[in-house]
Amino acid sequence: MSFIVVDLGGTQIRAACCRADGHIEARVVLSTRAVQGPEAVIQRIEQAIRRVWPGERGPAAIGVAAPGPLDARTGVILFAPNLPGWRDVPLGPRLADTFARPTFLANDANLAALGEHRFGAGRGVDDLVYLTISTGIGGGIILNGRLFEGGQGLGAEVGHIVVEADGPPCACGNRGCLEALASGPAIARAAVEALERGAPSSLAARAGNAAGKITARKVAAAAKAGDELAGRVLARAGHYIGVALVSLMYLLNPSLFIIGGSVAKAGKLLFEPIQETVCARAPQVYWRNTPIHATALGDDAGLLGALVLAVERSAESDAR
Repeated sequence: MSFIVVDLGGTQIRAACCRADGHIEARVVLSTRAVQGPEAVIQRIEQAIRRVWPGERGPAAIGVAAPGPLDARTGVILFAPNLPGWRDVPLGPRLADTFARPTFLANDANLAALGEHRFGAGRGVDDLVYLTISTGIGGGIILNGRLFEGGQGLGAEVGHIVVEADGPPCACGNRGCLEALASGPAIARAAVEALERGAPSSLAARAGNAAGKITARKVAAAAKAGDELAGRVLARAGHYIGVALVSLMYLLNPSLFIIGGSVAKAGKLLFEPIQETVCARAPQVYWRNTPIHATALGDDAGLLGALVLAVERSAESDAR
């Protein structure tokens, strides 16, 4: 029995055909092209699904990991800050109608947490917090072995914890959110601002002296090559992530933090300042038995979480 899974991101659409045991039989990655608006993006999602469709029989169901806030019960994306124009978009019903398959949709970071819990770094851990740091910052929480979603399914939005009161504006409408200070675009913006103040760096050459071409990936590459400004920018992002983790330690006392997303590929340049901040700001009793791990599943975390969603919801439907 096969399932189609989709991970909708601000820059990429990932789709795969999977077996229930997590084996990926086929996959495709397309650019999101979010600036073209919801209808164009949905058409690209449909294109991706068709490219991994498993023969004439087709999949048992479709699972979708999508940015939120969203209503998992109705399959409607209520608001996606990093997808222009996405308000009250009925993505789940649209895909169910197009492909005539049961379609289940949930928050992407929640599902990445679920994927890591079942197949990755969180196996055997009943209480964990997952952060994905990319175009935005999302979060997923597993408590007592179960995914925590909150009363209206809108919980675990870790990226919108305020880590600097009256800090820079965030796409959610608030100020000083973790996402506004440590996401990929925030890292790129901090680097550009430092260059505009005249700080010396190899970043200008890496971007062809075009500030608009500086990305978090270029910042990480420059930092790995020894660029001091780039290293400071990544350390600043790591500091703010550490501040958020300390709050989560006090609130939830998880057994494990897992950090994924494209920005996490910076490795120790990001993880070391995170750990330093946590150790400096939280009592040892909180952090000494709470490791901070990189994702084990990488870019597949959201896909495999969507698989768990599709398999379990399909079984529930069959049982009824």
